[in-house]
Amino acid sequence: MNASSTTKFTPVILISAAVAALTLGFADFSIGQRSISRLAALPQTVLDPADNPSTPAKIELGRLLFWDPILSGHEDVACATCHHPDFGYAENLDISIGVNGVGLGATRRFDSPNDIPFVQRNSQTILNTAFNGIDSQGHFDPATAPMFWDVRAEGLEAQALLPIITFEEMRGHAMSEEDAIDVVLSRLRAIPEYAALFTNAFGGDHAVNSDNLGKALAAFQRTLIATNAPFDRYMRGDSTAMTRLQIEGMRQFERIGCVECHNGPMFSDYKLHVLGVPDNTKLPESDRGFDQTYAFRTASLRNLAYTAPYMHSGVFRDLDDVLDFYDDGRRRRRNSTVDRDQLDPLLRRLRDVDDEERELIAFLGALNDDDFDRTIPAAVPSGLHPGGRIE
Repeated sequence: MNASSTTKFTPVILISAAVAALTLGFADFSIGQRSISRLAALPQTVLDPADNPSTPAKIELGRLLFWDPILSGHEDVACATCHHPDFGYAENLDISIGVNGVGLGATRRFDSPNDIPFVQRNSQTILNTAFNGIDSQGHFDPATAPMFWDVRAEGLEAQALLPIITFEEMRGHAMSEEDAIDVVLSRLRAIPEYAALFTNAFGGDHAVNSDNLGKALAAFQRTLIATNAPFDRYMRGDSTAMTRLQIEGMRQFERIGCVECHNGPMFSDYKLHVLGVPDNTKLPESDRGFDQTYAFRTASLRNLAYTAPYMHSGVFRDLDDVLDFYDDGRRRRRNSTVDRDQLDPLLRRLRDVDDEERELIAFLGALNDDDFDRTIPAAVPSGLHPGGRIE
C-alpha cells in the first residue's frame, strides 16, 4: 500500500483559516480546493429530554442499575457486562455473549451446558450516546435520538429497556418477553434500598415502574461522555492539538468521501446504509438489518481505540481491516448475500481509501478521548456481583 501523500500544504495557513472560521466549536474552512463544513467539535454539555431532567439522585440510581445483574432473567448479566469501561463502554468481542456467559471481553464464553445463542450484533459503545442524532449544526433531540444498529428505538429511555426483554441478551429462560419488565420491577420493589432510591429520585407512591427504570438508566448513560479529544480541542481553536499527519488525514477523510456519511460532531449521519459487510460466521443465518434490507446505521468514529472489533458483525479486528474493506468491499470482500445493486451509491463513490491509510488512521486517532468516567460500584443493592459473571 502506498501510505504517502502527494499533496503538500502549509499547516499554518490551514490552522489560521480554521481558527478564523471557528464559532462555538464549529468550523468551515477550505483545504485545498474543497471545503469541509460538516465536521465539528462535540458540545461540552448534554441535553436532557423534557420529561427526564438529570438529577444526582437519578444518576446514582442509574449507575447502580447499570451494574446490577438483577435486571437479567437469571441474575447473571448486567448492562455493564457488554458495555464495560475497560473497553470504552463497548466490548472486546466480535458479537456479544449475554445470558449464560462467563468472563469479560475477549475471554467471555458460554457456560456449559448451553442453549443460548450469541447476541446478534457487535456491542456498540455507549460513550457519547447522549449526543446520538446530532447534526453538523449541533442540533439534536434526545427524546428521538436513533439507537441500535437498526434504529429500532428512539432515545436512551426506550433503548435501556429492550436488552432486558431480549432472550439472548438478558432475559434467558427465566421469564417470558411479556412478563420480563414486571418480574424485574417486582425484584426491585422487594429490595428496600432500591425502593428508597427510586422514591428519592422520582417521588410518588409507586416510583418503581418501567418508565422510571428507563429514565434512571438513561440519566446515568448521559453522564458517560468524552468530549475533549485532540480533534475537539483543535476545532475549538487549539492549533497544536492535532499533529500534521492527523491534519493531513482529516483532509484525506474529506477527499476520499468518508465525510459523506461520517459527519457532524459524532462522525455519523445516523442514517441507514447498505455496505455489504460480511456476516459473522457464529450466527446461524445472515443478519438482514433494518427491515430485511441489509441496511445498518452509520457507526460513530469516536473512541475507536477502545471499541474494536468493528462493524455490526464485529468481523474486522482493527482499523486496517476496516479500511481494506472500504477499498475492496465494493468488489470482492462484501457480503455474498447482498446484491451489488443494493449497495449504497456513496460506497461506490469512495476514492482510493487504502492509498491514504496511514494518514486516515492518524486522523481517527485524533477522535479518541480517554478522559471518561470508569467508576465501578463496590457493591449493588441486590448483593449480586457488579457486572454479573465477569470474573
